[in-house]
Amino acid sequence: MKNTILVTGGYGLIGTGIQKYIEKNKNEDNFIFLSSNDCDLRNINDTRKIFNLYKPNYVIHLAAKVGGLYLNMRCPVELYRDNIIMNDNIMELCKEFKVKKLISCLSTCVFPDKTTYPIDETMIHSSPPHLSNEGYSYAKRMIDVMNRAYNRQYGCNFTSIIPTNVYGENDNFNLDDAHVIPSLIHKAYISKKYNKDFVVSGSGTPLRQFIFNEDLAELTVYILYNYNSSEPIILSVDEDDEISIKDISFMIAEYFNIEKSRIIFDTSKSDGQFKKTASNKKLRTFLPNYKFKTLKNGIDYTCKWFEDNYEICRK
Repeated sequence: MKNTILVTGGYGLIGTGIQKYIEKNKNEDNFIFLSSNDCDLRNINDTRKIFNLYKPNYVIHLAAKVGGLYLNMRCPVELYRDNIIMNDNIMELCKEFKVKKLISCLSTCVFPDKTTYPIDETMIHSSPPHLSNEGYSYAKRMIDVMNRAYNRQYGCNFTSIIPTNVYGENDNFNLDDAHVIPSLIHKAYISKKYNKDFVVSGSGTPLRQFIFNEDLAELTVYILYNYNSSEPIILSVDEDDEISIKDISFMIAEYFNIEKSRIIFDTSKSDGQFKKTASNKKLRTFLPNYKFKTLKNGIDYTCKWFEDNYEICRK
């Protein structure tokens, strides 16, 4: 008998990656991909109608109010409230409709600002997150708290994945509010097209790990069928794959044939947290030989996709 798997945020960066993955691998379960046009997840009555319509056996909750560093700094209230409400509604309805399993999506920004490295799943609540994304971080941290609470009180099989920085096709390429890679790709595209300097916000020194959205999609589907703990699991490339924003900028500039002399680092802009080095040791116990897409190949692929879809992509 086929399972019905409801995916919120189904047309975003990770959701479209899952669509592509299940189509390529001919998954026989019935995946339902929701967009924000289908339902306002902040409204529990609207959300209940969706659950009544599809009666899902499983839910992958990817929908979120999300953005890059500068959106987090401008709108901490909205990033906290919208996410708390959405997450609360999804969890309560998964309990109400006796969903077999709920996977929610966290972020490495939930981890403490002041900590030792590498960070792992046991360290989420050990001290406060970085002030720059405090609202969003605490909203996401509460998913972890409530997963265990629903498990203890009601026996619900709720868990969460913690991806590092995700990039790929169907991302949000907004110049002001996007995450680092899509924002840089858009800036580089404009720099090349109009023969302008390629201006990168900040010093370029912060370090990050980046995961291609199709890799993350494959790992998320694996977790759906193979992981049943309420404790979270980090989905990340290896620690050695951590790279500076400066080197990412050079990589994107190389794709667009922008000379290094035309790359300007605007140090008047905030860098945010310097590093968030995450350990994927727990993931490697399940998939010790998993091969991630190389960053160079992923960047080139995403840049080309952006060029080919410039008129219709989110920006």
